Amino acid sequence: MKPILALFTLALVTAPAAAQQEAPPTASASDLGTPVPTGGEVETIEQAQAEDGGLTFTVTDESEWQDLGIAIPGFATDRDAPTPANSSGTAALGKELARIVFNDLKNNGLFKPVGPDALPQPTFAQITAPNWSTWSSRGAEMLVHGYVRARGDGKLVVGCYLYDMALKSELVREGWVVPPADWRRAAHKCADLVYSRLSGEDPFFDSRIAYIAETGPKDKRVKRLAIMDSDGANHRFITTGRSTALTPRYSPDYRKLLYLSYVDGNPRIYVYDIGSGRQTLVTENSNPTIAPRWSPDGRWILYSMAVAGNTDIYRVSAEGGPSVRLTSAPGIDIGGSYSPDGSKIVFESDRSGSQQIYVMDADGSNQRRLTFFGGRAATPEWSPRGDQIAFTRIAGDFNIAVMSPQGSNLRTLTNGWQDEAPTWSPNGRIIQFFRTERGSGKTSLWQVDLTGRNERRLPTPVDASDPAWGPILP
Repeated sequence: MKPILALFTLALVTAPAAAQQEAPPTASASDLGTPVPTGGEVETIEQAQAEDGGLTFTVTDESEWQDLGIAIPGFATDRDAPTPANSSGTAALGKELARIVFNDLKNNGLFKPVGPDALPQPTFAQITAPNWSTWSSRGAEMLVHGYVRARGDGKLVVGCYLYDMALKSELVREGWVVPPADWRRAAHKCADLVYSRLSGEDPFFDSRIAYIAETGPKDKRVKRLAIMDSDGANHRFITTGRSTALTPRYSPDYRKLLYLSYVDGNPRIYVYDIGSGRQTLVTENSNPTIAPRWSPDGRWILYSMAVAGNTDIYRVSAEGGPSVRLTSAPGIDIGGSYSPDGSKIVFESDRSGSQQIYVMDADGSNQRRLTFFGGRAATPEWSPRGDQIAFTRIAGDFNIAVMSPQGSNLRTLTNGWQDEAPTWSPNGRIIQFFRTERGSGKTSLWQVDLTGRNERRLPTPVDASDPAWGPILP
């Protein structure tokens, strides 16, 4: 099969036309053998980091991020050439690329970008030689320039440049060679480049989301496993719906999906290989089973199982085999989530008489309660940074909240009627969850940043629940 994305770092110092002399591939295409394109393999063309003259621009104060005005005009092209990526050619595709970069940066709540539909279009020559007066007169503090060019082999070359208007200097540049079907990934990579350079944080736009797609009447819901890009594009169903699928989670290496399936009424935990389409049975039993979760190293899987009226958390090898019980207190213990270093597990339990959040060592020892906020607390998930735990706070309504790993500094981020099941972006700055509408019972996927001020709904073709955000794509 063709490689999903070929990535190269531009080492250009003059005009974008120099990209036409990129080196031939040094790594062969990896045949993923997949019925569902994953974006999981990258063919490296060249990785020579462009010099930035020693400039650094790392913003640590969130108010400064929100004051940054970023101009993102349409990406230029050396000639308007036909491409399967856009029926109107590379000129129209350049506008679409810029729109995706604009939407990525706008929706995360940290910047104030202006997109291509409100800006003049730069020429191809201006990509590396900006007309500074054009952008300074518009109050831009940062400028994103880009270009797209159709290669003779049908692939696209996409370049991305970030300029500091006060310094009138380039901060960073990068470029990608992509098959036409994956042009959106180049735009997400550009947004990641800008985000990382200005915030000093890890990127997250070029990532994938798994969730449960729900259709049918309330008493007979069909629940299928589905995946899509972080902005809702490139949506695909993974399972057929003949058996119920629940609670998906990406493996740490992005190659697999863990999920729970009920076949003939019996719960089974499967690992689905996204590349090959094969799935492996990890464990099955006749007892109610819920909430499988990966360990950070991908070696272990946590899950909860009810035996003789008591629900406990178990650990099993990702390859299958015997399970080890980690909790034994009377009551319901569910929802284990590892800390990023794998040393601790956060979970929910009603052993105190109501749902609350607890933490324990990875071997099940040193169990202690974290939440004493009033109301109930459920579905905890540790941030990939390790600095916060997201959970569902139940105090009348269901809302998404965060706290420190010590159980302090509670902040409620949403104000819906029923918001639940938080999952973190790869960089730990955005939380995704699903929202149930009062009355209709319809469910949808939402995102909120850590300020709680920036919410947005993700488009899905059907009702959606149980989201899981995968790591950044290679």
